[in-house]
Amino acid sequence: MNQEKLFSNTRLKNKTFKNRCVVAPMTRISAEEDGRANETMKKYYERYAKGGFSAIITEGIYLDERYSQGYNDQPGLVREDHVQAWKPVVDAVHKHDSLILAQLMHAGGQSQGNAYTNETISPSDIPPKGEQLGFYGGSGPFQTPKAMTEQDIEQVKDAFAQSAIRAKEAGFDGIEIHGANGYLLDQFLTDYLNRREDPYGGSKENRLQIILESIQNIREAVGSDYIVGIRISQIKVADPDHKWAEGEKEAEYIFSQLGQTSLDYIHVTDGDATHPAFGEDSRTLAQAARDYGKLPVIANGKLGDPDKAEKLLKDEYADFISLGTSALANPDLPNKVKKGMELNDFNFEKILLPQAKVKDLELQMEIVQ
Repeated sequence: MNQEKLFSNTRLKNKTFKNRCVVAPMTRISAEEDGRANETMKKYYERYAKGGFSAIITEGIYLDERYSQGYNDQPGLVREDHVQAWKPVVDAVHKHDSLILAQLMHAGGQSQGNAYTNETISPSDIPPKGEQLGFYGGSGPFQTPKAMTEQDIEQVKDAFAQSAIRAKEAGFDGIEIHGANGYLLDQFLTDYLNRREDPYGGSKENRLQIILESIQNIREAVGSDYIVGIRISQIKVADPDHKWAEGEKEAEYIFSQLGQTSLDYIHVTDGDATHPAFGEDSRTLAQAARDYGKLPVIANGKLGDPDKAEKLLKDEYADFISLGTSALANPDLPNKVKKGMELNDFNFEKILLPQAKVKDLELQMEIVQ
């Protein structure tokens, strides 16, 4: 198939994406212990820029020195030294005519490694399903988190905004709010994790409120000309089969509300981006985001086959595709596809991340970012 759409350029705000191929955010845990980015991370991100990807979304970056960190050796955007440490990474990506977006993340009750506290917080004092990943220093069930106070909620919203300012200072082309995969903002969206009886709990309208307010705060902090997107999913790290209780009706509400904000895109992730997300003959998650949100959509989920990705784009179910394992296996995937070269399959044993602390990719990829 001719991948004409896949290699067409487009713009968000004042930034040009030279094609529709984006590197998905993937947990790395290869930063310094104090959250600073380093040379290993620079090489990791630069190789995708060299390989022809139009944009790279970073791993989740923590926001504060309180409860946001999710894993030991996770990078942060909390202090000035974090900002300065990210600048060489950003510059390396820009050198190859690619864009880089910082994904801002609060782990909430799904945290299993935090240099600043042994406690976790969540909308309610209900732990996530499943167990911590031992490979990342956790063991057994997730601990019972502290139910957030109104002051905690205000602090989290402010932390997102302040980290967005630091991302802009570091030179990132935009930020992505992590509202997916069972982390804090998604915990608010999740009915069984959010049993609050205040304006942030109960109805789906209330459960979405912290996300809408965080978007507004971030936009006010970074200005109108800066890219701000969000990642949304039904699936979670600790609950990969989760579906929204009201199915497509709930999706319609969530995406339509997001579409009325100042967001520039919605990034959705599912097991397979081309499969119905809400039952037989229903829309995919990407279709729902595009139809109801009316914003550009990045689709993620088994789209490493360029013909499959091209069809999704041509059918106008998405505007971009993001790749995780396919990018790990083929950091130069866009360049390879252009040249008609064969792509590598993702192989847990043979594919290594140069100089990364994470060696066991099978366990790494259990974390869907």
